[in-house]
Amino acid sequence: MRVALMTAGSRGDVAPFAGLGHGLARAGHEVTVVTHESFAGLVREAGLAFRGLPVDPRAELESEDGRRLLTIRSGPRRLAAMLAMARRLAGELAPGMVAAARTSDVLLLAGSVAPLGRVIGDALGLPSRDLHLQPLAPTRAFPPSVLGVRSLGGAGNRLAARAVDASLELVFARAAREVRGELGGARGRSGARRERPVHHGFSSLVVPRPPDWRPGLSIDGYWWSYTSADAELPELLRDFLDAGPPPVFVGLGSLTVAEPERVSGLVVRALRAAGLRGVIQAGWSGLHAEGDDMLSIGEVPHSLLFPRVAAVVHHGGAGTTAAGLRAGVPAVPLPMWFDAAFWAARLVAVGVSPGPVPLSRFTSPQPLAEALTAATRDPAYRRRAAALAERLRREDGVARLRAALDGLSRDGCDGRDERDGHGRRDGRDDLDGGDGHNRRDGQVVLDGRDGQGGPDDSDDPDDHGGYGGRRVRR
Repeated sequence: MRVALMTAGSRGDVAPFAGLGHGLARAGHEVTVVTHESFAGLVREAGLAFRGLPVDPRAELESEDGRRLLTIRSGPRRLAAMLAMARRLAGELAPGMVAAARTSDVLLLAGSVAPLGRVIGDALGLPSRDLHLQPLAPTRAFPPSVLGVRSLGGAGNRLAARAVDASLELVFARAAREVRGELGGARGRSGARRERPVHHGFSSLVVPRPPDWRPGLSIDGYWWSYTSADAELPELLRDFLDAGPPPVFVGLGSLTVAEPERVSGLVVRALRAAGLRGVIQAGWSGLHAEGDDMLSIGEVPHSLLFPRVAAVVHHGGAGTTAAGLRAGVPAVPLPMWFDAAFWAARLVAVGVSPGPVPLSRFTSPQPLAEALTAATRDPAYRRRAAALAERLRREDGVARLRAALDGLSRDGCDGRDERDGHGRRDGRDDLDGGDGHNRRDGQVVLDGRDGQGGPDDSDDPDDHGGYGGRRVRR
């Protein structure tokens, strides 16, 4: 089948889908990733076709509006400001998405573009599936992940999730009207939209499936970023790793901070206070460090570097969180906004992190030094991380989507001759979603031991299984 995999955002919003697309391509599908021009190399390296979209996400974050985000302390207010930026840019994405859809048989839509992608798919008669890297569906168990981890109560959590969903729809409201005007098609019914299949690219070992999620919401397992078989670390980095004990990786990915020099200095002081070497990744914030015990680097494959470090300090993005879990190393997250606090809490809950150091309160090196001392000197963290990594590596996050596409192929939804003059087709995707383990009753055990067993936490008698995180006492 000709698959258009559409996404927008930062590198962390693209890399997992390049890995997913590579897996689908190996199964025989023609995969085109539709995303920003700045990620063309990342996509093509995975052996996939690429169709570019306008907007440079890094330039937007470095703009006046983007820098203003850094001054907002409230999570909901920051999300509202980010959505306002996205609403201003949404219309620029539509022409490229429509063009890609016209030459495709099925649309796979990241959450960042799904509201518009669904309208395009419906107008052209194309089946589509939503792909989420974090849980956003209404549940009583926790609030929507982009709002942090503070529970609003069962009813409040569900209401907040619906509000976030409505806000995302509003981002693309004008663009959706324009697409309907161009392609035709009635306004979608919200009830029908809520029944669409949604695939989640993380593991139920890390986020157990909430028992009140509706049918059709599946937790598939991680979609690992693609790394070519002949990739290797730069020689300077290899030499640094070989020259001493395993260092600590520090990187903030696509997160930008208002004072990168101050943050860089605090990181270096914390590492030295803990007696640890450091590999500091510049990222979009431009972090750096100097000294024989520190090495500053650019982009490198996390899958090659992380297994060789003592711990990973990161911003709590979904992709970097996943890479650290895959490598089986302890983590100390520095969450700042959106879903970072959620992933930080999950790292604590599964027992691989002593606790987060929120960037908003990172004014002294002591908290990070203490957390790193605990993460690197208490062997229980590494044992639990290694045990969880072993089980994550046995999961196949691509399998469920591969099966869904195979089902569409059997139903005859990949024929070019079925289209009308506008590229429309009558076929619809009526496959059920399930929960990633083919359980249709939506029932799971909430401690991460869902029939496959949970991470080995025999070193710690406390339960790590709830949805919130707890800071381990030191």
